[in-house]
Amino acid sequence: MQQGVVLNFGGLEDPGSYQKARWVVVPVPYDATTSYQPGARRGPMAILEASAHMELYDHELGISPVEQGIWTVPPVSTEASGPEAMLKAVRHAVAPLLRDGKMVLMLGGEHSITLGSVQACLEQYPGLRLLQFDAHADMRDTYEGSPFSHACVVRRIVELGVPVVQVGIRSMCEEEVEPLRHNRVTTFFAEHHPSAEEVVAALDRFGSGPVYVTFDLDALDPSIMPATGTPEPGGLLWHQALAILRGVASACPIIAADLVELAPIPGLVAPDFLAAKLAYKLMAYVLSGKGQSLRADSSPHSQ
Repeated sequence: MQQGVVLNFGGLEDPGSYQKARWVVVPVPYDATTSYQPGARRGPMAILEASAHMELYDHELGISPVEQGIWTVPPVSTEASGPEAMLKAVRHAVAPLLRDGKMVLMLGGEHSITLGSVQACLEQYPGLRLLQFDAHADMRDTYEGSPFSHACVVRRIVELGVPVVQVGIRSMCEEEVEPLRHNRVTTFFAEHHPSAEEVVAALDRFGSGPVYVTFDLDALDPSIMPATGTPEPGGLLWHQALAILRGVASACPIIAADLVELAPIPGLVAPDFLAAKLAYKLMAYVLSGKGQSLRADSSPHSQ
C-alpha cells in the first residue's frame, strides 16, 4: 500500500463523512527505534486490512459502532530525520482532529509515537490521565542514544505532568525502578492480575480528567499475540484485557487511544485480526460508555 492511500477501517466502501464521524483512525507506519525485531511499520496496514474481515455488529454491546462514524485518514508521512521529528509530525496530524471534537485512534507503528499524540491531547485537555497497557515500563531516560526511543516514551509523558496507570508490566531494567516510584505513576505488574475496578480506582486517584489509552500489544501474552517486536511471557489474555477496557470506558471519559507495536508475521494473520478486533472493541466500549458524554464530562480547552 502506497503512502497517502486510504484503506478504510472496517473495509467500509462508504465511510460516510468526516463531519459526522465520532472516531478518526490515524495510521502511523513508523519503526525507527525498535530494538529487537523490526516490522512495526507494517502494523497499521495489517490492522486495516484485517479489519475488513470483521463482523461490524458487536453482540456483547448490541451495537454497530460504525453507525456512529469511523473515518480513516491517510497514513502520517514518515520523518526520516529521527524520532523527534516524527513526534512533531504525529502531533500536527492529531491536533486538528481533536479540535474538531473527534475521538482519535492511532495505529502504530512503534510506541515512541504515543508521545506526539499525548502532546496534542494536552493542548485540548490539560487534565489528561494516561492508561498504559504494556509488557515494559518504558521509563528509561535514554535508550541507544535517544531520549525519544520507544523505551523512553512513558518517562517523557510523566515529565509533561501526565499521571500514568500501567497494566501488565513484567519487564524492566534497574534504571526504571526509581521512576516507577514517582507519585504520579501507579504500576500493576502482570502477576497482580488487576480487576477493572482496581484500575479505575487508580485512575481516579489522579482526578477526573479525560483518559488517553495507549495499548502496546506486547501487553498481551505471546500465546495470543506473538507478532510484536519484544514479546514477553506471562501477559494478559483476551477477556482480561477487554474487561479492563470496558470497565475504564464505562467509568472514565476516554478521548483518544493508540494501538502500537504490531509487527506482522508473514502468513500468520491471527495477530493482525486480534489487533483489529481489539481496536474495534475499544471504540465500541467508548461509544457505549462514558465517552458518550465526553462534552459534558471533560470540557475541552479551546485554543
